[in-house]
Amino acid sequence: MAFLELKSVSKSYGETPVLKDIDLAVEEGEFLVLLGFSGTGKTTLINLMAGLEMPTRGEVLFKGRPVTEPGPERGVIFQNYSLMPWLTVSGNVGLAVDTMFPGLSKAERAAKVAHYVAMVGLSHAAGRRPAELSGGMRQRVNVARALAMDPEMLLLDEPLSALDALTRGNLAEEIEKIWEADKKTCVLITNDVDEAILLADRIIPLNPDGTLAEAIRVDIPRPRDRSAMNHDATFKRLRARVTTYLMDVGIEAKVEGTRVLPNVTPIHGVPAAVATAAQSALDEKYLEFSQLHKIYPTPKGPLTVVEDFDLKLRKGEFISLIGHSGCGKSTVLTMVAGLNEVSKGAIKLDGMEVRGADPERAVVFQSPSLFPWLTARENCAIGVDRVYPRASQAERQDVVDYYLERVGLADAMDKPAADLSNGMKQRVGIARAFALSPKLLLLDEPFGMLDSLTRWELQEVLMEVWSRTKVTAICVTHDVDEAILLADRVVMMTNGPRATIGKITHVDLPRPRTRKALLEHPDYYAYRQEVLDFLEEYEHGREAKSKPAPKALAAE
Repeated sequence: MAFLELKSVSKSYGETPVLKDIDLAVEEGEFLVLLGFSGTGKTTLINLMAGLEMPTRGEVLFKGRPVTEPGPERGVIFQNYSLMPWLTVSGNVGLAVDTMFPGLSKAERAAKVAHYVAMVGLSHAAGRRPAELSGGMRQRVNVARALAMDPEMLLLDEPLSALDALTRGNLAEEIEKIWEADKKTCVLITNDVDEAILLADRIIPLNPDGTLAEAIRVDIPRPRDRSAMNHDATFKRLRARVTTYLMDVGIEAKVEGTRVLPNVTPIHGVPAAVATAAQSALDEKYLEFSQLHKIYPTPKGPLTVVEDFDLKLRKGEFISLIGHSGCGKSTVLTMVAGLNEVSKGAIKLDGMEVRGADPERAVVFQSPSLFPWLTARENCAIGVDRVYPRASQAERQDVVDYYLERVGLADAMDKPAADLSNGMKQRVGIARAFALSPKLLLLDEPFGMLDSLTRWELQEVLMEVWSRTKVTAICVTHDVDEAILLADRVVMMTNGPRATIGKITHVDLPRPRTRKALLEHPDYYAYRQEVLDFLEEYEHGREAKSKPAPKALAAE
């Protein structure tokens, strides 16, 4: 008999079907991962297992008995941690212990609390309140509280998705260790392929139509190490298989554009078509960072956030800037954008020193900052009139429509921004940046707030549009795969304060690039390991054993 079983389960909200004919059996002690993306009904599925919702049709059974309501035998960990802000770490975990074990003595309950707090590595922070904890630490408290209920089964609804990549990876490894020690039956819903492979005995993708795909067994010995798996042939094969499947079912074929980009020249002199730009003596150092520093005054004296940042970019080069939180990536980007004053050193673009913001340097932020009452077309048109003063109104509109079509918004140009999904809003932001025909495109974690599938799709949209313009570009990211996928060079920064360039990896992979093709390229995982090794050396804010790259290398 299965530990948890769903028999012909369907769930609809009114006339809208979300899940259809789900047949699923979870075995005792199994770690099952359901891999789904926005709109596939993954949270609804966890809620049905938890007894928080009832199926429209079919039944959910736990150890052979119908699930009709929530129960302590099924502990749920949600994406958002609802901690009591006035209680300490121990106090929050103690709520669960007091509820489940009222018959124990005060000393026995305190010992249980200490046990679960230690299990998630928070003994040193037991007396702190949630406001004093990082996002990763708060989610650890959430995990400890669920474990303290001593459930027979853990249901995890994207518990790590709100965390940065490093914290997410570390906490995923901790969850695996806890599962190994306790062997509780676990069902995890995630949108992260690497997380799924790290944790799962079986992976089952959710299809966009609300059905389950065929289960994929993960035959990689435990315990699994993130870095070691990068060399594992089974990991590479599984990663390619799962990624390809999700992209095939989740990303609809893009509609090829029918519009032609008008031959108009922007005020800063870069031809709209850009591709046939004339060569010049500046092409090898089209963008130049020289001894760049950023220093902030503080009550305790000057704080140097970035120092001696030296880098030269060729015209048309795409650079990824990567490093741990607080390493100054975004500080460098805002300085070249003209949004943050340079403390020392200089930045030159096309031979001219950068001073203040200018549409010749277009920025795409993590949040696209659209005017909600304007349409996608109207938001994209902002700045275009200024950039193309000699073009007719019709030609300027053609520029806007061309790029909106290129990013897949041909059918949504006249929708107000308030009616667009997060992914569609970011498409408008990308289209708006390209419509300015900038000399330099700056991207500050442009896909960081999106689920994996939307991120993959927009990365390919970005590469497709960039391949037509070959605009010089810098992308700040914390995602190793994104950094390699997009860039000609990956520039890695040491930890702050006093952050600088630590290493540069030249990515010699063929263009145009697609995620599927890269996963199959024999050199891809070698590049990935180079970046992972660097990031691991600087993990947890520590100083690396090796010294940063000499300036001659950093300025290649």
